[in-house]
Amino acid sequence: MTASPTESAQARSAPRRSPGGFPVVGVIGGGQLARMMQGPAIELGVQLSVLAESVDASAALVVPSSPVGDHTDIERVREFAARCDVVTFDHEHVPPEVLASLEAAGIPLHPSPAALVYAQDKLAMRRRLAELGVPCPRWAAARTADEVRAFGDEVGWPVVAKTPRGGYDGKGVRVVSAAEVDGLEDWLGAMGRPGPLEDGILVEERVEFVRELAVLVARSPSGQAAAWPVVETVQTDVICTEVLAPAPGLDPGLAAEVTAAVLGIAGELAVTGVMAAELFEVRSEEGGRPAYLVNELAMRPHNSGHWSMDGAVTGQFEQHLRAVLDLPLGDPSTRAPWTVMANVLGGGHDELYSAYRHVMARDPGVKVHLYGKGVRRGRKIGHVNVASRSLEDARGRATHAADYLRGVIDE
Repeated sequence: MTASPTESAQARSAPRRSPGGFPVVGVIGGGQLARMMQGPAIELGVQLSVLAESVDASAALVVPSSPVGDHTDIERVREFAARCDVVTFDHEHVPPEVLASLEAAGIPLHPSPAALVYAQDKLAMRRRLAELGVPCPRWAAARTADEVRAFGDEVGWPVVAKTPRGGYDGKGVRVVSAAEVDGLEDWLGAMGRPGPLEDGILVEERVEFVRELAVLVARSPSGQAAAWPVVETVQTDVICTEVLAPAPGLDPGLAAEVTAAVLGIAGELAVTGVMAAELFEVRSEEGGRPAYLVNELAMRPHNSGHWSMDGAVTGQFEQHLRAVLDLPLGDPSTRAPWTVMANVLGGGHDELYSAYRHVMARDPGVKVHLYGKGVRRGRKIGHVNVASRSLEDARGRATHAADYLRGVIDE
């Protein structure tokens, strides 16, 4: 009997166990993070399966088992997850009702819905971090323009307004002056209706910081944890364009303090997998050692950890797979004194392959990672990593390669 084309496609997309009984790891979401898990999965002998948004999603182009489905479709997600041993996430946007359905079906989720909510909902995150005594910017939940004005009058203008759910790369974030509060009417008008603003919006003081830092940690279900060095992140037009690993000139005491704090957060929230904390380094009021404030949490591999793919003994994607499978965690130590990651944004090249060849020929030490995405101006389409004994050398080479791929320079 001959299978129909549809049946054959479904058979090819169904996850199959690797020889030796190695487990199947399901990833909800077919973006570039799922794509970059495929290489480490192969090396670990693990079968990866991705619930992709489309047949040409970033991960679907490289993961053979990539059935198509929407992360909001409960039945489709349950059908996918039932064929996996554990399930993790490419993004934080899976609705709570979908997560609850999977949990009720007994499907292991990493991180769990109880932990993931603190990456999905910024108000929930702020409340929980406050309970734990973690240093954060001053904040409030606001449901009316008067509440926003009262907060701004208390902490000083301008303030930063954020939608609690769904924002990323600057989306869902506004810097608001006292004269601009009425411009929040479209957000405030959504109060009380189902959606990302039903509980109000988050307003925070605008922090005068020295620089932005990030700490990446991993934690397994059995409680083993590991942390990479604290890094500096450089933002351009609210998009991370560069990561310096480790953070240059960081006070060793502060580095130890923030690492311990983030490991503590991961433990208190029972996070499993990789978790990133984005931080502000600030000057202490007493003029002593610099201090820090926690800005955001992400419970998945993160842009601030892409440097680890080539700059650490164990990169974040391998570590995430180890963690969600409760395997012994790998060594997060650095391979070189400095590693710099530069994001590649869409720009002047519609066809990247010739530019890619040029970068590889000009500097064989540059590691180029492209995401298989269509080129659109300003869109993240890849990143480059350069490891070196010199920060200046690594930074210059990474910037040159990213700028050439973007079309900013032509030599």
